[in-house]
Amino acid sequence: MASRSRRKQPTDEVPEDAEMADAPTTVQDEVEEGAEAGDDADITGDGADGEAEGAEDEEEEEEETQRVRLLPGSTPSAASFEFLEEGHTMGNALRFIIMKNPDVEFCAYAIPHPSEAKMNIRIQTYEGTAIEALEKGLRDLQDLCDVVGEKYWDARNQYVEAAEA
Repeated sequence: MASRSRRKQPTDEVPEDAEMADAPTTVQDEVEEGAEAGDDADITGDGADGEAEGAEDEEEEEEETQRVRLLPGSTPSAASFEFLEEGHTMGNALRFIIMKNPDVEFCAYAIPHPSEAKMNIRIQTYEGTAIEALEKGLRDLQDLCDVVGEKYWDARNQYVEAAEA
């Protein structure tokens, strides 16, 4: 039986931080020829001029990648979610807050592999949906962080004022 490789296959997508030196030499030659002819070479292929391109760059920066997704095999009352770029800090705090919800029967998180920046969380509910429980947990965790931040800055400012006096 042939084993399948788990290596990522190369794609034709250009990374956002690509440099002209990273482009194939044929593309570099085409761009240089366009610049030598005195034309404003449109290397983006969208026909936009410099000013519109700057506005487009700002829009691209505002776009965020989806960091949470519902994993396959989920039902309304029992679902698994995958968080990208999260670890034990977020997983344990979110699990703790979600378990405080009386409608939640079970909540646990796992880091599938230490070399991947992913965190999975499983939620099972008595009533309501797992998505609602996750949303409530995230809101409650945000509120808790806001309170802790306010208390910290108040205490810090009091300390600084006392030290200056």
